[in-house]
Amino acid sequence: MFRSEINAGLLKSSVDTVSVLVDECKVRLDEDGLSIKAVDPANVGMVELDIPADSFESYEADDELLGLNLVRFQDITGMANKGDTVVMELDEETRKLLIRIDGLRYTLSLIDPDSIHQEPNVPDLDLPGNVVLPGREIRRGVKAAGMVSDHMAFGVSDDEESFYMSAEGDTDDVRVDLREDDIIELETGGETAQSLFSLDYLDSMAKAIPNDAQVEVEVGDDYPVKMNFEISGGEAKVTYLLAPRIENE
Repeated sequence: MFRSEINAGLLKSSVDTVSVLVDECKVRLDEDGLSIKAVDPANVGMVELDIPADSFESYEADDELLGLNLVRFQDITGMANKGDTVVMELDEETRKLLIRIDGLRYTLSLIDPDSIHQEPNVPDLDLPGNVVLPGREIRRGVKAAGMVSDHMAFGVSDDEESFYMSAEGDTDDVRVDLREDDIIELETGGETAQSLFSLDYLDSMAKAIPNDAQVEVEVGDDYPVKMNFEISGGEAKVTYLLAPRIENE
């Protein structure tokens, strides 16, 4: 059993964070809310989304596992205005999802969850670098890096007490340094650490992060980067994990 009502703006922003990595995913529903864990086909980027039950306008669910085509789902929810309410209900007999938006009624066929990529285990990483900064700063760093390269580094410098984003191209380089006065929080763990990442993945993730979101970035030395942030003032929580690109010596 599943029936819910949710603000269209919250739903669309939440789904956008997942669709930048995958076209289909498993959706877990229980009394605590809706959750998604998904990894891209190349096993490079991972996303975890949680929308608690109390973030819905109304919510009822037993333990359910649904397979969702995100492309089709986005086409439907894209017809809603930001302030609309989206009503979703699982038809127990047909196993289809009924979606209603201000007079629009749509019946969406679901995917067999067993045919979708297995949900990833979120690793428990204890990384030395931890910084909290506005989403707009990540977007700015990604945009600057894109002018010179197809990959970029995240790093922390203990001696300078800074977090930086940098990229090296064939002819040009770029670096954005953020110190304690520029960001919300910074911990280096007494270490200097840096990891290199694919700019394609970072660009997609950055576009889904709200400008005003407080993003917690955890970084190590040649380790995955972990980015945690909230949507709509805490109505949903998102975690991105991106594997590093290891440079050849």
